[in-house]
Amino acid sequence: MRATLLIVLGLALALGPGAALADCTDLPEPGVDWKRCHMDRRDLQGVDLSDAKLRDASFARTDLSDSILVGADAFRAKFLSADLSNANLEGARLAEADLTKADLSGASLRDANLRRARLYRANLRGADLTGAQMKKAELLDADLSGATWIDGERVCAEGSIGRCR
Repeated sequence: MRATLLIVLGLALALGPGAALADCTDLPEPGVDWKRCHMDRRDLQGVDLSDAKLRDASFARTDLSDSILVGADAFRAKFLSADLSNANLEGARLAEADLTKADLSGASLRDANLRRARLYRANLRGADLTGAQMKKAELLDADLSGATWIDGERVCAEGSIGRCR
């Protein structure tokens, strides 16, 4: 018990004042710190995770439909086969995130950072990508039909697979 307390105290001192460790049992709320947490197969439909810290977290097969992730930091997070349909991801940092087979239909990704994100076979039908940073994003077999492209003017034609036509 005493050794555990000393380790926790040592970690707190090493991290500095105001630093806190992620608590994966915290309830979903704006600003929650779920860094490196495994939130796979959860029902998080309609939650507000604005400005949440989700770096390196895993949300495989999680239902995040209709959720708010405005400004969330999800660098290198994994959303494998996750349901993000109609989610608000405006300004989210999704650089290097893995969104393989994710359902992002109708989602707002306005001004999101999707640099080097993996969107293999993702469903982006009707998504809004206005202002999104997509440098080196991988869109292999992603469905972009009806999506508003990054210029905010072009709507991808029906059958746009892997690129906006």
